[in-house]
Amino acid sequence: MAKKSKKREDRLSDLPDSILIHILSMLCEDTEDSKKVVRTSLLSKRWQFLWKSVPVSLEIRFPDDCYSTTPAKWERGVLDYLNSTHRELHYWRSCHKIRKFSVVFNNRDPEKFVKDIDLWVYFASEVANVEHFKLISEGGYKVPQFAYKNTSWRKLDIELCMELNPLANVNWSGIISLSIGYTYLTDGAMEKILSGCPNLECLKLDHFWGFHHLEISNVKSRKLIMDNLETDECDVWLEIIAPYIQNLEIQGTCRGIYLRNVASLVTAVLNFDFDFEFEEQDPLQRMESTCLNELFHSVAHVEKLELGHWCIKSSSDLKTLVIDGYNFQSRDLLLKYTNKDEQTRRFETHDFNCSFPHLKTIKILNFSRSVMPLVKYLLKHATVLEKFIIAARRKRSDVFPDYVKIEQELPTFPKSSPQASVSFSY
Repeated sequence: MAKKSKKREDRLSDLPDSILIHILSMLCEDTEDSKKVVRTSLLSKRWQFLWKSVPVSLEIRFPDDCYSTTPAKWERGVLDYLNSTHRELHYWRSCHKIRKFSVVFNNRDPEKFVKDIDLWVYFASEVANVEHFKLISEGGYKVPQFAYKNTSWRKLDIELCMELNPLANVNWSGIISLSIGYTYLTDGAMEKILSGCPNLECLKLDHFWGFHHLEISNVKSRKLIMDNLETDECDVWLEIIAPYIQNLEIQGTCRGIYLRNVASLVTAVLNFDFDFEFEEQDPLQRMESTCLNELFHSVAHVEKLELGHWCIKSSSDLKTLVIDGYNFQSRDLLLKYTNKDEQTRRFETHDFNCSFPHLKTIKILNFSRSVMPLVKYLLKHATVLEKFIIAARRKRSDVFPDYVKIEQELPTFPKSSPQASVSFSY
């Protein structure tokens, strides 16, 4: 009688390489997971080199210079960490693709470790095939010149570096998403960076200062996000020329912005608070009004405009308006004006003497009673309004009677559009 063949138990290893690599790639969310994937090379010859084809995610997080331990003990720990990190990078260079490589340096004195940071940046830009590189240096760090020549990066995030100052032309031809935060930039540096990113689609600037002219002429650029424009020069505004940008977001705090050419703009989010400094109230209001007039005149052609609390103005072609009634900036601003009469006066000082001839849909999210003057104004001036949707923050027992009262008041407000329907939910 013939012997039965022994049943094979390792069905997983019989799968094609592409499927095994896909399975392993699902496990690589961070550095520790990536190390576990490398350990699969010990299973058998079948698995020995599979890990090299798996896109991994790596992070170098420099030990914090806290004072909970002695300086000598901390220095020994740092030395051990640096040695182990350099050893690990030696075998990670064999990886065919690194999905994300993050360097987080939170030491107050980067000059002591600049050679180590340079080595990590060199690994990301010259040695490994890194797709997304993130560099955060809390103590300040000058990006080395060799890092301005890289064609493999698709996403680049730089935060808290001392400055970006390319001395020659930049070549970041692979980058489609660029984020720069808490970094000093000159007009010349910004021009070189944008010129070196011909495939850039999304640019994000967060807590930025130094430059006064931003021209985005890349035909593939579609989105610009600006969060907190900082400058010590109150009378110097930022001029933006971005003819191909379709989506614009201005958030946080800002001084003054000119939008010179945003002809392709479809969606604009203006959700900011002013940071002008004047001892008297009248110059402040004039400066705010001038900035608002400049901005809204430039976005008059957009199809969808989303506004913060004090950024309400007419737009001749506006069809949809979305307002967040309780974002952090709006909330902090409203706390200064607890009196209802003062809220109304503050709102009316922006000279909103206009109508909305094409506005058909209005949505107010996170509604609170503080935006009631705005609700009344929109109902009165939106001549072709069809839907006015108001959503309260949440149903709470302490404010429920107030919500009921507001719902009863809404139908009594004057409205210029007879077909307008107003719905209130909580």
